[in-house]
Amino acid sequence: MGNVTSTVAAKFAFFPPEPASYEVFREGGGTGRLFFSGVSPDKNMEVNLIETRAGNKIVTAFARFTLLYSHGNAADLGQMLELFIELRAHLRVNIMCYDYSGYGASSGKPSEFNTYYDIEAVYECLKREYGIMQEDLILYGQSVGSGPTLHLAARLPGLRGVVLHSAILSGIRVLYPVKLTFWFDIFKNIDRIRLVSCPVLVIHGTSDDIVDWSHGKRLWELAKEKFDPLWIKGGGHCNLETYPEYLKHLRKFINAMEKLSMTRLPPRQSNPPPSTMIEAKHNKCLRFGK
Repeated sequence: MGNVTSTVAAKFAFFPPEPASYEVFREGGGTGRLFFSGVSPDKNMEVNLIETRAGNKIVTAFARFTLLYSHGNAADLGQMLELFIELRAHLRVNIMCYDYSGYGASSGKPSEFNTYYDIEAVYECLKREYGIMQEDLILYGQSVGSGPTLHLAARLPGLRGVVLHSAILSGIRVLYPVKLTFWFDIFKNIDRIRLVSCPVLVIHGTSDDIVDWSHGKRLWELAKEKFDPLWIKGGGHCNLETYPEYLKHLRKFINAMEKLSMTRLPPRQSNPPPSTMIEAKHNKCLRFGK
């Protein structure tokens, strides 16, 4: 019953671009480095294929504090790369981005649990391949990406910070203003935000007609460690990056996290707690069908 419900929900919740907006190829056609098609070598990020617990191979891009970015719906890395390059330049941070299972060149099918497996695998890659620990990591979740972001954030007590951009309270609450959380709901952020110990920045547009501003306001109210929120007057769901205050406020948050006293952070942990889980042009976001 659970698998059937999850499959039905996935059909309504996930809209990976078809066809994918990019391809991944190897230099020299064999065992060389992986590259994105259509991206110049000087701007190309380090590309990897990572296998998740579900057996899917998802595509990641890393641009050598680090931002782990979970993008919105109806988009893939090919559409988001220019934004990531701009963020890297303006914020002066490393960025790890990835495509969910079934998005872009990542294998598998989109589902709520697969996004959780995806971000867990990316975090393990950051630790294993780049030596990035949770104390040096900021999780960034845009729209539907707030789901996997808060899933991981709730499990990392030493995390440096979280950014929630046009985030959702839960899947069903995007469609209906329900008061209770139903067992068949997806991305129950309204419950997970209470488990996050690090500073949380919430960014939302006051004129968002996809995910109402009330989602962002409630998530901010429920956060344990609140950072000054950014409510962009007149901002919609997919255009917040075009407002000058977006980068200005993000930079303020990054600077604050860099200055955060290490005495406030718990001792470094080599391993996260075990999982309790049972099982703009470039910026396209969340859509739910009724």
